Amino acid sequence: MKRVQDVLIFLLLLCMAVGLAGCSTAVAMPTPIPDTAEIVQAVLAELATQQARASLPAEAITPISQGAPEADLGLQEALTKVYEASNPAVVYIIVPPFSSGSGFVYDTAGHIVTNNHVVANGRTFEVVFANGERRAAALVGADVDSDLAVLKVEELPSGISPLPLAQPGTTQVGQFAIAIGNPFGEQGSMSFGIVSALGRSLPSQRGAMGGNYSLPEVVQTDAPINPGNSGGPLLNLQGEVIGVNSAIASLSGTSSGVGFAIPVQAVRQIVPSLIENGRYVYPYMGAGFDDEISLAEKEQYGLTQTRGAYVLSVTPDSPAARAGLIAADPNTRRGGDLIVAIDNQAINNFSDLNAYLVFHTKVGQTITITLIRDGTERTIELTLGERP
Repeated sequence: MKRVQDVLIFLLLLCMAVGLAGCSTAVAMPTPIPDTAEIVQAVLAELATQQARASLPAEAITPISQGAPEADLGLQEALTKVYEASNPAVVYIIVPPFSSGSGFVYDTAGHIVTNNHVVANGRTFEVVFANGERRAAALVGADVDSDLAVLKVEELPSGISPLPLAQPGTTQVGQFAIAIGNPFGEQGSMSFGIVSALGRSLPSQRGAMGGNYSLPEVVQTDAPINPGNSGGPLLNLQGEVIGVNSAIASLSGTSSGVGFAIPVQAVRQIVPSLIENGRYVYPYMGAGFDDEISLAEKEQYGLTQTRGAYVLSVTPDSPAARAGLIAADPNTRRGGDLIVAIDNQAINNFSDLNAYLVFHTKVGQTITITLIRDGTERTIELTLGERP
């Protein structure tokens, strides 16, 4: 305490000297120097504070280092726990000589979920676990439209538990998102952000007659995702998989863009079929649609509203053609059916229609389509086929 007092007295004398020199100079100062009396009062107040602190018991004084909000410390602890629990089930996948990526343990039978684009064209697959153990893996199934694939190792290292899957519909914009994977081959890397949007679409890596396919309900995140993160899990704070990291939209190709993850409902629906059958069969209408109807397109198409999925094309001999769905005239872009509901579920745009077909229907199912044709609302029945 004596040293503190000596320092404060020295500072007081120094401030008084500076104040006097400032008053005697003829040069104008950019910032006025405080009055000497003000300096004295400030120093004395600080001295009184130091004396008051010295009279308190040690446990009553909180160090500055402990001033972090409790919420920040709680988040830090939660992130650490998620990493400790999840990282052992996250693997590094090597596909010589084509690529490498990430994946995660799906079940105790040794199935590992990853991206189709990670394993595409590969003949041999090597899986490296977090503890350094390596296993040869076989490709069980793959789906180009969802960018999902499943590998299998004969035996998991001891102590590894599959990652739990979140329930569909529980992911919300603004919730924290954690990506664990192997960006640039750096195994076991974790990045952190939020779910920045839901309901995005990822185009398939192939096209087909009747239009290009896309996966709906994709999760958008600002958690940094780089090459090598593909196939790794996107987790919530409970350590549940909310998506499979798949792509990044970036002008530079690095994490300075937005990341996209295949939604957990696709994992739940498609992966079991890949394990059992090696493939997944999607329901199919055989029609092409405008993605989103703008005000200008509303006028161009001769519609009275922008809500709905407007039919631009119908594939010959498809379920849509057999059901009598009418496409717009290719020259005038008018006269097409506007689908506004399926099975009494409102359809606001093509994304709604695609999400309903992918996640709520199956091949051979008959759906009821509500549409507007020539200004009149009507319904038709359509039996879904198998996507070619």
